[in-house]
Amino acid sequence: MNHREYFNQLASKWDQMTPEETRARLPQLIDNLAIKPGDSILDVGCGTGILIPLLYKAAGEAGMIVSLDIAEEMLKQARNNDHPKSIHYIQADAAAIPLSEETFDIVVCYSCFPHFLDKPRAMAEMARVLRNGGRLAICHTASRQEINELHKSIGNTVSNDTIPDEAAMQKLLAASGLKPIEIRDESHRYLVIATKY
Repeated sequence: MNHREYFNQLASKWDQMTPEETRARLPQLIDNLAIKPGDSILDVGCGTGILIPLLYKAAGEAGMIVSLDIAEEMLKQARNNDHPKSIHYIQADAAAIPLSEETFDIVVCYSCFPHFLDKPRAMAEMARVLRNGGRLAICHTASRQEINELHKSIGNTVSNDTIPDEAAMQKLLAASGLKPIEIRDESHRYLVIATKY
């Protein structure tokens, strides 16, 4: 089973699988991104759209949010979740984003980076669609170790899906023309914020 199939089969129950503790950590995670009213945002690996209300609140009606996921059933569920009508949805692989260069102020990659099979290509694509001076955020509501151990314990399709160590992450960022502002690996979050230069 490939990743698209794996996440498609989970889409209908995905929202119920998200613990309240995780949901409670999301507003602070979004606050770290310093989103401004009117910002254009790409939500990569959006799943059922858990971040959409928070992103929309931060960017306001003048902002633009594009939600991208490889799994069409996840996007179908996101559309059914009563999100604002102005949200754009795109089914695509993060390693082949079908959007123009320098389109977004912020690219958010929440709880999905480990699942990218071609991480260098996905990183390069996310950087490509960022405007100069724009920011990429790779984030989770748990530590790197916890995320990696979780995927290993689930096994099968996601057993080898990991967050790289800091040295490897720095190398991935640099290769894509991104400069890290901060890399935090704490018990309650993993956060990388980088800017395109």
